[in-house]
Amino acid sequence: MARSLLMVSRRAPWSGLGAREALDIVLAGGAYELPLAMLFMDDGVLQLVKGQAPQLLEQKNLGANLQALPLFGIEALFVCGASLAERGLSAEHLALDARILQASDLAMLFNQYNEVITL
Repeated sequence: MARSLLMVSRRAPWSGLGAREALDIVLAGGAYELPLAMLFMDDGVLQLVKGQAPQLLEQKNLGANLQALPLFGIEALFVCGASLAERGLSAEHLALDARILQASDLAMLFNQYNEVITL
């Protein structure tokens, strides 16, 4: 049986390469049909906010890569509810359909995957 992977993305889209590297790893894994999921938490939830203008910060837009996740078979998308709340965000602010998890659900999610990578 194939190993499964949970990618935890904790970086804001404009705070360096962490967010882009997490997406690259997940997209590569999806191309090889690796069972995987992606969890956005801490500042990583900011990657999902609608209507960003990264060009104002001379950054590349991660939105196209995020929208491509389902095309690569990555449909298990999760977001930490506490991280959203700490930043004044809710499901209405998100550009992608992701399941919002509470703190009690996170431990169960981590236990479902053989490998966890955090960036």
